[in-house]
Amino acid sequence: MTSLKKSPLHERHVALGAKFAEFGGWEMPLEYGGVVAEHTAVRTSVGVFDVSHLGKATVKGPGAAAYVNSCLTNDLGKIGPGQAQYTLCCADTGGVVDDLIAYLHADDDVFLIPNAANTAEVVRRLQESAPEGVEVVNRHDDYAILAVQGTHSDDVVAAIGLPTGHDYMAFAVADFAGTPVVVCRTGYTGERGYELVVPNSAAVAVFDAILAAGEQFGIAPAGLGARDTLRTEMGYPLHGQDISLDITPVQARSGWAVGWKKEQFWGDQALRAEKEAGPARILRGLRAVGRGIPRPHMTVADAAGTALGEVTSGTFSPTLKKGIALALLDATVKEGDQVTVDIRGRQELFDVVKPPFVTVHVRES
Repeated sequence: MTSLKKSPLHERHVALGAKFAEFGGWEMPLEYGGVVAEHTAVRTSVGVFDVSHLGKATVKGPGAAAYVNSCLTNDLGKIGPGQAQYTLCCADTGGVVDDLIAYLHADDDVFLIPNAANTAEVVRRLQESAPEGVEVVNRHDDYAILAVQGTHSDDVVAAIGLPTGHDYMAFAVADFAGTPVVVCRTGYTGERGYELVVPNSAAVAVFDAILAAGEQFGIAPAGLGARDTLRTEMGYPLHGQDISLDITPVQARSGWAVGWKKEQFWGDQALRAEKEAGPARILRGLRAVGRGIPRPHMTVADAAGTALGEVTSGTFSPTLKKGIALALLDATVKEGDQVTVDIRGRQELFDVVKPPFVTVHVRES
C-alpha cells in the first residue's frame, strides 16, 4: 500500500496499533482493537474517527452558492451561512456521481466534502461549467477531518475549547491554538456528534487533545470498519454500493435530498421522469430472522425462488446481534414482506423493514 495517500495522523494510528485498509486511494485505519468494541463505544459513550480521506473542495467567487445550487440536487437556498447540507452530484442519467456535504460560509464561499474516490470527478465537473469569476479548487490534501461521535461528544469537544450545542447540520469556525477549525454537528453514525475540519498542520494536536479529553469517558479511536457497521444500522447509504451511477436517489429513497421545486440541477430531467413514473426498484432494509449474515451482491428472492434483487450493503449488527442489509429490490416488494437471501447456498429468511434498524440516543437524519 506504499502508493496510497496517508492521513497526517498516520503515525498516530500506527502507534495505536491500527490495522489498515485501502479506502478511495488512501491507507486508513480499519480497526484498532476490534470493530464491535469500537462500534459499541460510539453507541454507548464516545469514539473518534479519522476520516481525512474524505474530499475537500472550495467554490468561491461572486454567485458561488447560486452556481453550486444549480448543479447539485438539494436546495442550498433553504439554508443560510453557518449551515451545512447533504446533497448529491448526479449525472444526466440521474445516477449518482457522489453524495457530499456542502458547507455554506457565504453567498460567495462554499466548502464541499465529497467522498475520497470521487473528489477529482466532482471537482472536474464543477470546474468545467463554472461561470466566470467562480473558482473551484481541489483541497483534498490540505485538511484533516475528525469525527467525534457518541453521547459524550459534546463533553469531549467542549473540553478542548471548541463550540458545542449548535443545531444539527450547523457549524461554527473556532480557534484551536491559533488555528481555525470548522466544527459541524453532523456524522455518519446516527449518534450525536461533531465533525472537525482541521488544517493538516494542527491535525495531530487536535487528535491528541480529543483522546486526552475523552479518556475519562472511555473514548475509543474507531476505524472505518465500525463506521460502516454504524452507518448500516442507521440505513445510511454508501456511495458505490447503495447509490451509484447505476442507482438513482429515487431508487435509493433519497428523494428528500432533491430540491424538486428548483428550476434546474444536474440530472433533473431524468430524475423528474423517474419520480413521475415510479422507480422499478427500491432500496429496502432487511433484518435476519435467523443467524444469516448478508453481504453485498448476494441474491434476494421470494419464497418461490424468483429473484427480486440483490444486497447492496450487508453486515452483522453489533447492536441487534443479527444480520442486517440494505437491498435494491423490485418495487413490488413492500415493508412487512419476507424474502430469502442466498448466503453461500443457504436460503436464509429476512424481514423487509424500514431503516433505521436501531434506535439511537439522538437520531440526526
